[in-house]
Amino acid sequence: MSDKTIKIVSKQLTGSDSSFPPLAMQIISLVDSYMIWVGTTSDSQGEQVGGAELAPLQGHLARDWTCAMPPVYEGGTTTASTLFRSADSDAAFSMSQRLAKRFKKQIFLSVDVSPEVHSSGQGPAVLLEVEKGVVEQLRGL
Repeated sequence: MSDKTIKIVSKQLTGSDSSFPPLAMQIISLVDSYMIWVGTTSDSQGEQVGGAELAPLQGHLARDWTCAMPPVYEGGTTTASTLFRSADSDAAFSMSQRLAKRFKKQIFLSVDVSPEVHSSGQGPAVLLEVEKGVVEQLRGL
């Protein structure tokens, strides 16, 4: 018998590089799917009580938002669709495909990394930290 309860996990991510902007994530575990928001936050949020829980409320759900389905059979193709995307980023598309394939669940992923991070040249490194943090949390669920 599988667990049919909805679980919500909010967490402040600690990056490996202190120059990275503060990151937070919220994962909502549904039946056979995950809804994930991850994004940059203000410096003060990590210090506030409940800062990680408040971060999604202050972020942008649809900055870079996708849905990915795991392969139907082993070795099959992972399909994904962009639900909304801005010109600043398209990181959620490929990341959601990798997560769906790895965890064999439908993934709704919103990556809300500010355009300043991409223009500063830190974008790829920050997105790697984002994916590592999400994978770590999903393993725990």
